Amino acid sequence: MGKILIIDDERAIRRAMREILEFEDFEVEEAENGKDGLDKAISKSYDIIFCDIKMPLMDGMEVLDELIKAKIETPVIMISGHGNIDTAVQAIKKGAFDFIEKPLDLNRILVTIRNAREKVGLVEETKQLKTTVKRFKGSSIIGEMDSIIKIKEMIEKVAPSDARVLITGENGTGKELVARSLHDNSNRRKMQFIEVNCAAIPSELIESELFGHEKGAFTSAVKDKKGKFELASGGTLFLDEIGDMSASAQAKVLRALQENVIQRVGGERDIKVDCRVVAATNKDLRKEIEEGRFREDLYHRLAVILIHVPSLNERRGDIPLLAEHFMTMVCAEHGIPRKSYTEDALLALQQTDWSGNIRELRNIVERLIILCDNSITADDVRMFANPRAKA
Repeated sequence: MGKILIIDDERAIRRAMREILEFEDFEVEEAENGKDGLDKAISKSYDIIFCDIKMPLMDGMEVLDELIKAKIETPVIMISGHGNIDTAVQAIKKGAFDFIEKPLDLNRILVTIRNAREKVGLVEETKQLKTTVKRFKGSSIIGEMDSIIKIKEMIEKVAPSDARVLITGENGTGKELVARSLHDNSNRRKMQFIEVNCAAIPSELIESELFGHEKGAFTSAVKDKKGKFELASGGTLFLDEIGDMSASAQAKVLRALQENVIQRVGGERDIKVDCRVVAATNKDLRKEIEEGRFREDLYHRLAVILIHVPSLNERRGDIPLLAEHFMTMVCAEHGIPRKSYTEDALLALQQTDWSGNIRELRNIVERLIILCDNSITADDVRMFANPRAKA
């Protein structure tokens, strides 16, 4: 259900709250004074914090101030036997989620917890939506060539299931966009889409990133941390460039896929996870398996469904559509009027050798929009895109 910290100097209050919360299947930890509570709240992850106001060593208001300074986003519910309206207002203004007077009422506690968790869920969903809108505004899969139509049809068939998907293709072809389309058209679309770029994370940190870690697991592990498998539970986990994952991490990912459980680095407790895994790579995993760099059993776990994304050079007929799409998107981002392409400009774009694929095309279109006049010509493309005519 969740993990709750109770900070209160009265043992009877802590015991009573523990009994209530554990009956509701919450995991509960206690602190008998403000200083001890603050240390725990900063070093570990909690879903809710209950904090008394009148305590030795450090009172609840001071604890609240320090939590805010430390940018701890966990909802804090203040409790007090000496409460009044002014105290409650002051606590809420400082950043507390709510204020409850003693003697504590069971229903009030449970309702407040539910409201706090709903708020956290809405905040996370809003963050995710903002990120998605910012990065992928107008980024539906563009193309009318047979290869792209087949990918769209595959997504439509596969997305509603929980089948694992392995997406292959060169860098910049749009593998992440396919993964997001699978998520957005799935039954998990209301939950999070979590991305991990396995090539961008040092091998010694990839396991912590994927599975999380316990406090003290290594030198810089100053608090418990959830990994991407936990964060994506209920949603989709996208493992990009999985061909670059270390052998040790591959073994743990295989176990997670087989048993739907993980263990944090430095931990011994099994944690149940429920996320759909979509992976992508620009490598030939069959060759990686032959050369001993990738596990064959993991490959078969991931490649239930295979989707190959063609290079831009293999779908030149879609370049005019993509160029118009990026024209609209870039002009909107920069707040400038749309420009137009001449027919020979579009032909020049189609004759370019796109080694960087769609990502390169998008950059070139932005360059042309910024540097050219109202009409973009073939000469402009030759000057700024440096095309090499296809023989």
